[in-house]
Amino acid sequence: MRVAVECKSPLMQKSLELFLGKYLSSIKNCDILIRDVKCFDDERCFYISSAKDADLLKPFSKSQLILALEKRYKSLNKTKIEEELLEDESLEFDILQKRIESLTQEYQANILKVVRAFYEK
Repeated sequence: MRVAVECKSPLMQKSLELFLGKYLSSIKNCDILIRDVKCFDDERCFYISSAKDADLLKPFSKSQLILALEKRYKSLNKTKIEEELLEDESLEFDILQKRIESLTQEYQANILKVVRAFYEK
């Protein structure tokens, strides 16, 4: 889990950096971006505030923060894995569909051969 912190509050910024020392990463390379301002454009955003719609309510402990971040990380990864599985399933379905079409055409050709042979005699 790689986490970046981008807070307007310098106190919040420094506290989170101290809490998350081993998890810290750059914004470009992070899995989760922690902010103290609501953001709508980034699914990686993790919102910390006193507001009811926050991902983590203030005040919080280090363990509460880590647990909430791990939960978010798992949900993000689950979504990615589900997307990959859907892509794999669609590829497998396409292969299956082409195979069925091929077998159907082969079966049709064999039936036509038998019918032609029957009427040509």
